[in-house]
Amino acid sequence: MKLKDKSCTTAVKGTLALDKTECEKLLKQLDKNWKLTNESTRLRREFKFKNFKKPWKLLNLIAELSEEQKHHPEISFGWGHLEVEIWSHNIGGLVESDFILSAKIDELLQKYA
Repeated sequence: MKLKDKSCTTAVKGTLALDKTECEKLLKQLDKNWKLTNESTRLRREFKFKNFKKPWKLLNLIAELSEEQKHHPEISFGWGHLEVEIWSHNIGGLVESDFILSAKIDELLQKYA
């Protein structure tokens, strides 16, 4: 089953984060603009726009998706840019749900474009 077709689950405290090799394998299933950061404990993607309204609209779409999935990324935006950073805060690393949310954001962006 593809990542975008799965649903996020909460990583309970004590869940082991994925190691770098596992993260790199899952990363291959995402858009090439996703990057592993913070020693492979976070996923990050930056979006560029030519105005303020488009990143604001995308922010709202990602926020709605995040609420549906009960998995909330860090989002920063302003004129011409939006950055999304995802990790499972309660374990300080990445689990499959982080990649699922990223894949769903990729799908959302395809519809948005």
